[in-house]
Amino acid sequence: MSRSIWKGSIAFGLVNIPVSLTSAESRPDIQLHMVDSQNRARIRYERVNAETGEEVPWDRMVKAYEHDDGKFILLDEEDLESVQPKLTKTIEISEFVSLSEIDPILFDKPYYLEPNKRGRKAYALLREALKKSGKAGISRVVVRSREYLSAMFTKDDALLLMMLRFPQEIKSPAKLDLPSGAEKEYTPVKKEMDLALRLIEEMTEKWKPDSFHDEYREALMDYIEHKISKGDSVDDVKGGEDEPDESPTGIVDLAEYLKRSISGPAKASKKTTAKKAAKSKLSHAAKKTSTKKRRSA
Repeated sequence: MSRSIWKGSIAFGLVNIPVSLTSAESRPDIQLHMVDSQNRARIRYERVNAETGEEVPWDRMVKAYEHDDGKFILLDEEDLESVQPKLTKTIEISEFVSLSEIDPILFDKPYYLEPNKRGRKAYALLREALKKSGKAGISRVVVRSREYLSAMFTKDDALLLMMLRFPQEIKSPAKLDLPSGAEKEYTPVKKEMDLALRLIEEMTEKWKPDSFHDEYREALMDYIEHKISKGDSVDDVKGGEDEPDESPTGIVDLAEYLKRSISGPAKASKKTTAKKAAKSKLSHAAKKTSTKKRRSA
């Protein structure tokens, strides 16, 4: 298992489950470099000013947003930090939905959640409850300074945290030139439909994902190894510690916490906290804008 990239806790009502987050993906891509075929030197990419042709040092580079053709708003690190989501160590489940209701097109990147020793019992409880209910826990989580929408559900004995795309990130098929089911020209006749369904039935197999492999990668590696065995290899081309667990310690009565969560205080507290956070953020942004105006004046 790869190293965890985040440590924090799951907030399930008033139950707190300390966990670590580990990528559920393994992409053994073959890394290919760009080199000059004449002398096998690496190709270097430079940061060049489009007008002067001069190389630009890092300390002069800033980000910019083009709001109109050729017109930019410059954004320095302070500007970007002011709107970044607050870094938290909690995956706070805000609601539960039926897993079947989540459109698979929203699925983006999967992570495993692994409990530490203190959270194993609560972890198992949440896992089994999600399995039995067929639900997914919806939450927002901040990983590496970016906020994600996520859905938590189970895979075998693990809790899986699936990062979701926001609906605004999905293109609508409305502009595609597709055959309409309402057009008689494209309505299949019964004989065609019967044959199509029969063919599907004959080709239906039990889903076995392990039988599929990245054939291109395997073929490329075989070819590379063949060239190495022939002596075609050339000379060399020229050219943290885990964060401390901040989750609370101690043995808790899970049943009691769940009862208190259902009765409502957690929900009310969450709404109050959210309102305070939003008010604080707006106040901070207003103060920052005011300060910038005084400086420019």
